Amino acid sequence: MKRIGLKFAAMSVMAGLVSATAAQAQDFTFKLHHFLGAKAPAQTQMLEPWARQVEENSDGRVKIEIYPSMTLGGRPPELIQQARDGVVDLVWTVNGYTPGLFPRTEVFELPTVFKNDPVAANLAMFDMFEDDLKEEYQGVEVMFLHVHAGQGLHMRNTEVRTPADLDGKKLRIPTRTGAWAIEALGASPVAMPVPELPPALQKGVVDGAMIPWEIIPPLKIHEQTEYQIEGHDKERFGSTSFQVSMNADRWNGLPDDIQQAFRDASGRDWWGKVGEVWRGTDNFGIELAVKSGNTHITLTEEETQAFRDALAPVVDRWIEDVSAKGIDGDDLVEKARDLIADNTGAM
Repeated sequence: MKRIGLKFAAMSVMAGLVSATAAQAQDFTFKLHHFLGAKAPAQTQMLEPWARQVEENSDGRVKIEIYPSMTLGGRPPELIQQARDGVVDLVWTVNGYTPGLFPRTEVFELPTVFKNDPVAANLAMFDMFEDDLKEEYQGVEVMFLHVHAGQGLHMRNTEVRTPADLDGKKLRIPTRTGAWAIEALGASPVAMPVPELPPALQKGVVDGAMIPWEIIPPLKIHEQTEYQIEGHDKERFGSTSFQVSMNADRWNGLPDDIQQAFRDASGRDWWGKVGEVWRGTDNFGIELAVKSGNTHITLTEEETQAFRDALAPVVDRWIEDVSAKGIDGDDLVEKARDLIADNTGAM
């Protein structure tokens, strides 16, 4: 009887330890909401590794649940407000889905500022964040910012080698800076979240889109287009900025050690790593398109310069626009260009 009693007591202690561990593991549960599918590289290669690192840093006290494809409701442009209102704890979203809300960060989207290196751009964003960008992220605590590998042209059935080839075409873009670029090239911008692009291409609502190659596999863009076009040495026509951010009240209510778990997973090296992820997935996307029979056009240096010349006024337009709001656009462009140059080849 005594042995049975001791065994029961030991089992009770073990059960108590397991229960305590489980309870501890559920101390802080966060819902992360985003607009792409669960198999998109943005989730599998960026959001999931980041979430698991935060959980590890917290010794299991944090659990981050990822909800893709807007499964918690709403449309992609509503994500940032969902985070600000505390409807969800965390979001990954496109800054440009809410035009004008993050004007300083737009500098990294501009053609001739962003060219072809998402790692360098992300590191430059990190270096500028505290002094130049942070003030526009009201209501949220930024975990990290990033750009994608840059806007390439995806065309249904039009071969493009000069800006004139785009005259009168309708192109999808998610951001106002991208819309300005499309207008500068003589085309008409059509704003829509990227999940809506495949049927728009299929039905001829748009003739093409400015997006990175990364999005080709998850949305099967290669099945709706014939041509993918980029500049010399992988130069692109601008980029798009994104954020992963937490509701500010939720953040402020966390103990210091849990905040540190997030900070340690979201440092400068991680911002650079995200750039590597997007470059890698971009390469995979264009390889898939080519293997499927699409034509990948890399413009010559001379052809690329014609696009640079056409797009140069976009930077001037942005500087004038933000300057009217009291933002020193000239300074931001100069800083961004210098820091991108300094960080080129950094990783």
